[in-house]
Amino acid sequence: MAAQSPQLAARRSRFVVVGGGIAGVTCAERLATEFPSDDILLVTASPLIKAVTNFKQVSRTLEEFDVEEQASSILEKRYPNIKVIQSGVKQLKSEEHKIITEAGQEYIYEKLCLCAGARPKLITERNPFVLGIRDTDSAGEFQKHLARAKRITIVGNGGIALELAYEIEGCEVIWAIKDKAIGNTFFDAGAAEFLIPKLSAVKPEPPIACKRTKYTTAGSEIEQSAAANPGEIGSALGPDWHEGLCLKGAKELSHKVHIESLCEVKKIYLREEFQQSEKVSLAFPIDQPDEKNAEMDEERWPVYVELTSGKIYGCDFIVSATGVVPNVQPFLDGNNFVLGGDGGLTVDKYMHTSLPDIYAAGDICTTSWEPSPVWQQMRLWTQARQMGWYAAKCMAADTLGEPTDMDFCFELFAHVTKFFNYKVVLLGKYNAQGLGSDHELMLRCTKGQEYVKVVMQNGRMLGAVLIGETDLEETFENLILNQMDLSRYGEDLLDPRIDIEDYFD
Repeated sequence: MAAQSPQLAARRSRFVVVGGGIAGVTCAERLATEFPSDDILLVTASPLIKAVTNFKQVSRTLEEFDVEEQASSILEKRYPNIKVIQSGVKQLKSEEHKIITEAGQEYIYEKLCLCAGARPKLITERNPFVLGIRDTDSAGEFQKHLARAKRITIVGNGGIALELAYEIEGCEVIWAIKDKAIGNTFFDAGAAEFLIPKLSAVKPEPPIACKRTKYTTAGSEIEQSAAANPGEIGSALGPDWHEGLCLKGAKELSHKVHIESLCEVKKIYLREEFQQSEKVSLAFPIDQPDEKNAEMDEERWPVYVELTSGKIYGCDFIVSATGVVPNVQPFLDGNNFVLGGDGGLTVDKYMHTSLPDIYAAGDICTTSWEPSPVWQQMRLWTQARQMGWYAAKCMAADTLGEPTDMDFCFELFAHVTKFFNYKVVLLGKYNAQGLGSDHELMLRCTKGQEYVKVVMQNGRMLGAVLIGETDLEETFENLILNQMDLSRYGEDLLDPRIDIEDYFD
């Protein structure tokens, strides 16, 4: 009888961080700086980690940074006391202050921070023609499928759906959204109308170097790891994730997008199943024909999507871009975590979960403190970085017995991104979230150039959407934070002939 290999002794560490995305890496880096003589263990299923580079504090709350995908060895060289453990977590034993990895190794912690992110919320998990885009591997898989595709269906109305609808060339795109207008997560119908002409416009030539360069490390170690763990979810994609990917289909055409609004997916058919149903599918709409004149589709497609509107379209595959679910599953067995309404681990204002010595940050967590009137949680890159940094600050303060104050970044929701090649800045209650009917909107729009919307209540600014190079973000940030009464300025507040920076900076 062969002797069993001896169980490796549990390794002890003052701090263990789970997750190689922005929240986890930022948390580990801050802890490594605060405690240079302690080993910081970073446990991640992926061979690649996400690093924040070129960080720039644009204003008091707005920040910009690049996201680089790196081999974990680069992080270990930069911070010699960070030790990366490449394995998924199989089990958390919170009462014993212990995690067990998929590789069978045990790690005992004093303080643990869970930053395992989120996974795609697919419209169906079992259909080979339904793809989600979340990490590097799934983005690469999407690119391979797209290269052979003549038509795809995108389902969803968030950031990834917006980027795909704009970026894809050489392929017909049916875009199914449940809302009246595109981009409902980020802006209102007016902003959507401002952006829609870009869907049919000729896109500018891409820059030679993209804004956020991805560094991927191809090598035997990484390839073997990916092959050994095909089901592992890697860290979420960074901003501008599509830069460097060739998002081109098999047809000789440029941009061709048809939007089906106010609908959801009712049923998905494989080819044989669809033929047996004796239903008919529609050809790609040309110049938005009405339903009576809609042409039938003669082509045979691998998969068909029936929408709640009654329309059916065939396509090569479907992209499910319908949001994410906090990746809490590996940690729940035997642990009585309190979960938020969206399924995330509930955290208090010090990023503590409901269990002793366990913190959480980023997409996996749900904030439970009473927020500032102009802040809300959204699962975005900026908040992942801020939460990871702040969680480390709280862990350090708790360890050293020192007090800590709530970070200023939670005073005002502030996010800068890019959609349809426009700079987009979102501030405060930018979509009048939670304000009821007791508010008013002020708008300024220059077609093809800028869209400015502010949300006002009782003469005070509570939120703003800025699309284009408006240069108003810092001024509006100050107005929202200071809560100055602006009643006397009326419509002049957005008059482009008046330099309001002179008034308020």
